[in-house]
Amino acid sequence: MKVPPVVLSIAGHDPSSGAGVTADIKTAAAHGCFAVTCVTALTVQSSQGVFEVRSVDADLVLRTLGALAEDLDIAAVRVGMLGSVAVASTVATFLKAFKLDNIVVDPVLRSSSGVTLLNELGLQVLRHELLPLADVITPNVLEATVLAGIEAPPLEAAWEEVLPWRRTTAAKLWALGSRAVVITSGDLPEANDYLSYLDQGEIREEILPGTHIESGSTHGTGCAFATSIACQLALGQGVPHAVRAAKQYVRKAVETAYPLGKGIGPLNHMV
Repeated sequence: MKVPPVVLSIAGHDPSSGAGVTADIKTAAAHGCFAVTCVTALTVQSSQGVFEVRSVDADLVLRTLGALAEDLDIAAVRVGMLGSVAVASTVATFLKAFKLDNIVVDPVLRSSSGVTLLNELGLQVLRHELLPLADVITPNVLEATVLAGIEAPPLEAAWEEVLPWRRTTAAKLWALGSRAVVITSGDLPEANDYLSYLDQGEIREEILPGTHIESGSTHGTGCAFATSIACQLALGQGVPHAVRAAKQYVRKAVETAYPLGKGIGPLNHMV
């Protein structure tokens, strides 16, 4: 029997399973990968929002990660919600020490309901310690704005007007050490994602066209997208293919989602 590639999810726990480690487990299974997890924070959360966040002790995070890395051949990593500066620093220390491949950093800064999930000190660790370790980072427009330290574009602007902003932002994120940047656009009028990546020493760009889907089941799209990229990389795909495939996966997961909860429901991760 062929052993599936192991994908490590370092993220928070969403008890509603729309996002975080439990959603990542489903996403990995849908891709034929085996997920292992390290919980960085516990949340009181449902489809109606995030109500409370408690960070996990950083030493426990470090020991969990060390135990997994010593035991398993980890093919890819998805770094999501970190929750505290101590955990962010611990995750960076671990990734530097074990030199794992195919690291996808999903910079979770705020919940979709507006709760801050990483403070300013944690943001500095993310910028200066984790981004240089990432093979791919997957910010949305607002996350990219914060990471790059620049003004946000007009959210109602046409795609052609926002494209130069994306190029400038990607360049700033490259300067922080990122090796491939995907700026997603689900929160803009035109859902075209922007990919900037390194190919044979040259920085190339690709626009991934998309359209909005009318759905009440979009909780955790960012987690699913980043984890799908990690899975594709673990399966041996290059970055451009991995990003395209992840975008298609998330779209199908939204289109086939079933209604759950009284708020914004989860995707159908098992498409």
